[in-house]
Amino acid sequence: MKSFFIAWKDFKVRATDKRGFTMMLIMPIILTMILGAALKDIMGGEEEFQQTSVGLYVAKKDQMAELLRRDVLEKTQFITVKLVDSEEKLKKMVKAGDLEVGISIPADWSAHLEEAVLFTDKDKQLKAAVIESIITAFTDRVQSISTASQAVMADLATAHSSSANRGNSGQTTENIMKALAGSGEEPIEITKQSIGVKQVSSMQYYAAAMLAMFLLYNVTLGAKSVIQEHHTETLARLNSTPISKWDIVLGKFLGTLYFAFIQFLLFYIVTAMLLKVNWGENHWEVVAIGFTYSVAVAGLSMLLAAYITQEKTADLISGIGIQVFAIIGGSMLPIHSFPDWFKGIAAFVPNNWALTSFLDIMSGVGWGGLLLPLFVLGAIGGLSLLIGAWRLRGRYV
Repeated sequence: MKSFFIAWKDFKVRATDKRGFTMMLIMPIILTMILGAALKDIMGGEEEFQQTSVGLYVAKKDQMAELLRRDVLEKTQFITVKLVDSEEKLKKMVKAGDLEVGISIPADWSAHLEEAVLFTDKDKQLKAAVIESIITAFTDRVQSISTASQAVMADLATAHSSSANRGNSGQTTENIMKALAGSGEEPIEITKQSIGVKQVSSMQYYAAAMLAMFLLYNVTLGAKSVIQEHHTETLARLNSTPISKWDIVLGKFLGTLYFAFIQFLLFYIVTAMLLKVNWGENHWEVVAIGFTYSVAVAGLSMLLAAYITQEKTADLISGIGIQVFAIIGGSMLPIHSFPDWFKGIAAFVPNNWALTSFLDIMSGVGWGGLLLPLFVLGAIGGLSLLIGAWRLRGRYV
């Protein structure tokens, strides 16, 4: 019970520090707003693929070009097709912004299936790449059908040349051709899929990333609190009271845990209400990860306090060490953009476990997918507390 009074005292000291409050709550919210908005176009969001206006110019009336327009482009939900009567007009419309992507099909396209020419603005490269992939898929399918048809026709001609029943040859060939051609009339569909059920937006990503990074600062704050009270002989005075050494260490641990968890709750509520960040459908999953991560952070603060003796060392770790952990853990740049060997290193930092767990919840992962990170974060906090308490009992308390 006495440890709770020590914890409450530590919590009040940090909560009434205006500079600390600004650093631990206002700054991560501001950074979330800036990074989430700045990288929105790069990282995407929860919206469907945007509607794309496509201009189509056909140099000479062509059966395959007509099939591409009618049965592929116009049947793709996000594409709006507009016919253009000249290539020069097509270029001008794309340059003026009236069309996002222009397709120019050369004469006799059916005979050679030469590559169609695409025109687009430099800011629409992604949409142009999608349209190009659709055309490539269409031409590959047509060529496959053509090759198969020629092979079947050759086999049928050989077979029926020696058969008395030649009357059904034309009908058989016609049926096969219809079946092959019918397979090329299916519209091409493009779907997006993320690891969970939903795709995570840039605002969601950086809300989780900033939360994971700034909660990590509590490791150095908790350690500095122990060192400061040792230098001011506060711990010595506590030792002269009936309070046990375990109560003192547990109180310092709980003080950091209180502050980290309250910081998490405030950030969670503010970003959800003001920034409209969708943290997922199950709020209890978010709270469970937030609490377990706070336990890990508080435990690490006791471990750090047990191995350093100067506040300057804690400040150095806060200024450089936390930034290194943030980079490794994916708080600065999305972890998926790094090579595999770097991702392996990220598994050894606690903020990466917290960040990936928050992202998993946002994308729709259930409790089953959170059991491992909950165990890992809890183990980090528990083991760090035990090792730190064992050393602190002999050094400071």
